[in-house]
Amino acid sequence: MPFELRVALRYLKARRKQAFISVISGVSMLGVAVGVCALMIALGLMTGLQGEIRSRILGATAHLSIFASASEGIASYEDLVERVRKLPRVEGAAPAVYGKGLTHGPAGSSPVTVKGIDPRLETTVTELGTQVKEASLSVLEEETEGPAPILLGYDLARNLGVGTGDVIKIMSAAGKLSPWGMLPRQQSFRVAGTVRSGLWEFDSEWAYVSLSAAQRLFDQPAHASLIEIRVDDMYAVDEIGEQVVEALGPGYVSNNWIQMNQSLFAALWLEKIAIGITIGLIVAVAALNIIATLILMVMEKHQDIAILVTMGTSRAMIARIFMLQGTLIGAVGTVVGGLLGWASCYVLDRWKLIQVQADVYQVSYVPFKLQPDEAAIVIAGALLVCFLATLYPAQGAARIDPAEALRYE
Repeated sequence: MPFELRVALRYLKARRKQAFISVISGVSMLGVAVGVCALMIALGLMTGLQGEIRSRILGATAHLSIFASASEGIASYEDLVERVRKLPRVEGAAPAVYGKGLTHGPAGSSPVTVKGIDPRLETTVTELGTQVKEASLSVLEEETEGPAPILLGYDLARNLGVGTGDVIKIMSAAGKLSPWGMLPRQQSFRVAGTVRSGLWEFDSEWAYVSLSAAQRLFDQPAHASLIEIRVDDMYAVDEIGEQVVEALGPGYVSNNWIQMNQSLFAALWLEKIAIGITIGLIVAVAALNIIATLILMVMEKHQDIAILVTMGTSRAMIARIFMLQGTLIGAVGTVVGGLLGWASCYVLDRWKLIQVQADVYQVSYVPFKLQPDEAAIVIAGALLVCFLATLYPAQGAARIDPAEALRYE
């Protein structure tokens, strides 16, 4: 074991005359542990929230959408879907019809976003098929007498007070001409099941019907509002979108999930940075305690330092003794805090201990996902701050004059 490390460990373990120095050392170590633990939990929270919201948004929407630049929609959407599916990096494509409406139920009325889909192709672009409860996505293909089947968002069905088998009416803004003027178009639907994506925005407002039923409701015969696409890399949608539009020719524009949710993820990223900086100040405060601990240690051990110097110990070795001592305090605190932070994130996420209001935070519980690279940055940063805190006291110890220190002894 190196001489400097052996002396540093002896100073840490030895019983000192001033017991309060030992207390300050423990407080410094505890402060580093608390700061590292809190910072890891905060980063795990923000990373988990971003990932959970992103996965649920992508479960309900496609990576990429293709629109016709003309306002009437896409007429020959079947041929366009086949063309898109053959393009490189495209894993699936499906037509969709979107529209706004108003629906009524025993418990009240609610605005609704209706999405008309092709159930066979929808599973290639979204995870809607895995989110359907009490039924399956194929129920929309059933041709039965009476109202067409509809799948309601879980919270929308609860707010309307309806269940499987009930009949609801949806009024759309697409009007129809009558002797009394333009009247809202109205159509009855039979509730065949519910959809639970886990995002309040979708579960409280969205409903799903067959493509033909949506075309009738919104007066778009043989037209689709857009073509939805799933690609092999969801983070390369800007590049792939340009390639798809270029391959299809003029008259089409693209949009993707990053553009549609840019403000949301920008706000989450800003919050993550702000929380990280704020909680990271705890580590800085603990580093100040390390400085105070080492300064008091130098004052207490000035005689020992003078004796070591007179016996031939170099000034650099004296400095390294106290640098190692402060670094050891920071290292132990960092390791303990890192283990506590990782364990806390695991427990909080595994058993979903923190429940929140879904209508406010979009998710029903707070997820914690600690990324290895973020944990490594926190640990490296804490060790660096603790090491820097040792430089000034160590230099002070190295400058002690043995003659002055031993004059009155």
